[in-house]
Amino acid sequence: MKNRIAIGLSVLIISSSVFTSCKAVQNSNKTQRGAVIGAAGGAVLGAVLGNNLGKGGNGALGAVIGGAVGGVAGGLIGRKMDKQAREIQEQLPGAQVERVGEGIRLVLGENAVRFEFNKATLTSTAKANLDKLVPVFKNYPDTNIKIYGYTDSKGADEYNLNLSDQRAGAVKSYLAGKGLVNSRFSIMGMGESDPIDTNDTDAGRANNRRVEFAILANDKMIEDAKKESGN
Repeated sequence: MKNRIAIGLSVLIISSSVFTSCKAVQNSNKTQRGAVIGAAGGAVLGAVLGNNLGKGGNGALGAVIGGAVGGVAGGLIGRKMDKQAREIQEQLPGAQVERVGEGIRLVLGENAVRFEFNKATLTSTAKANLDKLVPVFKNYPDTNIKIYGYTDSKGADEYNLNLSDQRAGAVKSYLAGKGLVNSRFSIMGMGESDPIDTNDTDAGRANNRRVEFAILANDKMIEDAKKESGN
């Protein structure tokens, strides 16, 4: 898996270099260059990662990569996502906000979204932090939001999977209760899979107990972008 990704990324870098060396691309603006490179690179990356990082697979990162549109339409979507990512970072400076392709991966550690011990009940601090996301999500109604819950490796696998699913559901319910359209959200409990740190220390386990969001263009945003791009 890692070798296939590495090969794919190498090809993507080479493809990008070839395209950016062309005079026509050099004279274009950033959005146009991104569209050209995105169309070529997206095809390479999609072929390499298709089954492994498809829609809904491998957490938020996989969902964002799998949801790529590409081309000029993808570049237009990317500009809107750039703006939304900046607003999220302004509201939650400590959050990990990653712009990937045409979407956003947002990682909130347990310091931002904490639950009561062994429960799916949000603490007051968690609610306060989620409140900061509500106006941003309201400003961009043409996005879908996938919520992934994670635990550390302590406890039985099935128990952790169920707990992470309940916690992702608690986040969805809270945000929907703040006036956001319920149908924009989907949830998935990931249990102890995809750790971002070691599970051998307290600090590492704390990092693995997290909630991730994949913010993606919905059908309306995609269709609007295609119309604007002339497709």
